[in-house]
Amino acid sequence: MTSTFPDISLSTDRLVLRALDEDDVPALAAMMNDELIASWTAVPQPYTEDAARSWITAYAPTERIAGRGLDLAVTEFLTQRLVGVVQLGNTNWRVRSTELSYIVASWARGEGYASEAALATARWLFQDQKFERLELRTAAGNTASQQVAQKIGCISEGVLRNACIARTRVDDDGGWTDVRTDQILWSLLPEDLDGLPARTTDANGFAYPEWN
Repeated sequence: MTSTFPDISLSTDRLVLRALDEDDVPALAAMMNDELIASWTAVPQPYTEDAARSWITAYAPTERIAGRGLDLAVTEFLTQRLVGVVQLGNTNWRVRSTELSYIVASWARGEGYASEAALATARWLFQDQKFERLELRTAAGNTASQQVAQKIGCISEGVLRNACIARTRVDDDGGWTDVRTDQILWSLLPEDLDGLPARTTDANGFAYPEWN
């Protein structure tokens, strides 16, 4: 029988992580049309509201039910505004390992939201779901994503040569072209969090230690 992630909500001091819903369609579509997101992800460009709706209503629930991954909207606690998405994928239930990725809207960058959401997700995975390994993969030129990985305590395990496709603008027509690049593999284990400040994470009503 395939294991699956529960339909959960996590919270921190500033954020609520929850399932994506159809009310998120306009904000999600706007967020995914950002230049940096287009550069470092494989999402179609331009990204339409129909694509956002398909992700929310079809792809995300199918991935969760099949046990392959989990997609969580990251919202501001006070405003309910969508600031990003945290995604789990390539999950191996026997090994208790999964891969984490994160996206933050352009207007919300520089606030530490990505690391806050990523750390809350990691703590929940290790404490509630008893996972033993979390992986992150960052393109060699994506220094912002690498800083998030370092901030939450990840260890760099090496460079995967020519393992990633990034995109860059084509000057003449404003479109995008693929560029092959190296990828950095990071890992996070439960013991890697021991030296980090304890933080609040609620999973279906269960509270973890306070943010310091």
